Amino acid sequence: MTTQPISPLRSSLSRRSLLCGLASGAAALTLAACSGGSRKSGAGAVEYWMWDASQLPAYEACAKAFEAKTGIKVNITQIAWGDYWTKLTAGFIAGTGPDAFTDHISKFAQFVDLEVLVPLEKQAAWSGVDESAFQEGLIDLWKGEDGHQYGCPKDWDTVAVFYNRDMLAQAGLSEADLAGWSWNPADGGTFEKILARLTVDKNGVRGDEPGFDKNHVAVYGLGIQDAGTGDGQTQWSPFTGSAGDWFYTNKETWGDHYRYDEKVFQDTMDWYFGLVDKGYMPPRGAFSSTTSTDVQLGSGKVAMCFNGSWMFGTYAKLDVKVGIAANPVGPNGKSVSLFNGLGDSISKQSANIDNASKWVAFLGTAEAQDIVASHGIVFPAISSSTKKAVKVFEETGLPTEPFTQHLEDKSTFFFPLTYFGADVAAIMKPATDDLWANRVPASTLTKYNEQVNLLFKTSKHKKG
Repeated sequence: MTTQPISPLRSSLSRRSLLCGLASGAAALTLAACSGGSRKSGAGAVEYWMWDASQLPAYEACAKAFEAKTGIKVNITQIAWGDYWTKLTAGFIAGTGPDAFTDHISKFAQFVDLEVLVPLEKQAAWSGVDESAFQEGLIDLWKGEDGHQYGCPKDWDTVAVFYNRDMLAQAGLSEADLAGWSWNPADGGTFEKILARLTVDKNGVRGDEPGFDKNHVAVYGLGIQDAGTGDGQTQWSPFTGSAGDWFYTNKETWGDHYRYDEKVFQDTMDWYFGLVDKGYMPPRGAFSSTTSTDVQLGSGKVAMCFNGSWMFGTYAKLDVKVGIAANPVGPNGKSVSLFNGLGDSISKQSANIDNASKWVAFLGTAEAQDIVASHGIVFPAISSSTKKAVKVFEETGLPTEPFTQHLEDKSTFFFPLTYFGADVAAIMKPATDDLWANRVPASTLTKYNEQVNLLFKTSKHKKG
């Protein structure tokens, strides 16, 4: 039984009307976005929120350097991703949120629409930020549709393939086989042949050998934790991005029409989730929904998986010999990766905008991003700091080129930056789950795509 699409009425969850309505429904709770005003800036410590615990030491070091430089203290609160956005939105409503916070592209457009963010270029501190120092494209990714700079780039990420080197050797394959692999939706290309070879059933028979039992698999060629919702960043995006000229929407940023109904996309999704039918990729339920692909790889239950550069250190510490390869070349002749990154934003509600602006501007300097680079967790947004991070990463013995090559040869595409991002995700999650769990055809995505595009036709948002 397939899951029914979510009604476009859900779009109200991401519109100005809901947030303003919630704020007006409680006495003494004021939201700057509804009133059009903001609190006056004041002196004092900056309250800064972030979600990534692995990056906390790096930003504590940045805060220490910032205080030594300016005399301004920064209090950092780390909240796990699962609670972060709920508490942040509640903070906007109640006026108890942070002065500055780590922002994500999937949430950014909603905050721009709600007018809860400070235009950074209007703050005096921003004059100390060299916008040309960032990796190409990152500064524009954090501009609103109105042209204002609402986020300062802090890092960037791409996706590559992590694999078990011992399993590769046992299968009679070499790193050279992965370096030259390719895929296509007709027969899967050399990528699928490699997956078949790496897949082993409980009798020790490989996926490309006679007698392979696809219903009783001991080692899957490719791991997966979830179906990817509407972006498939660490699942299917390397394939849909290299299938042809398909992109999520009609524009690189701030699109207003999604393209999940196009044949090239649906053919790719049918092939990708069809790997489950062949036994090369686990069906939903083979692993717990909380078993991430790094855990799957470390357990010896999968031979390879796609993941982001932010997971580099985690995979490097696994008890198996890990290798990293670039994504396979697709029918368009390219190996591609989704290009994403985090940014820092300032709340209009802050009573400390001046100091928060100084803090965010500092985070946008090479001094701060060099500190982040030294911790070897992510690739900083500033190009010179990226080079320093590469040296730290490669001390693990693992290559960074599968990630960095996409910036060098300009084979990246942006995370979908549109209004109604939360609602698009809410609609597309059951849609892609259905492809994985129930193995319905990708043509079913057309009706969900209609629901998504109806948001842009019937819902209101304020443009600058």
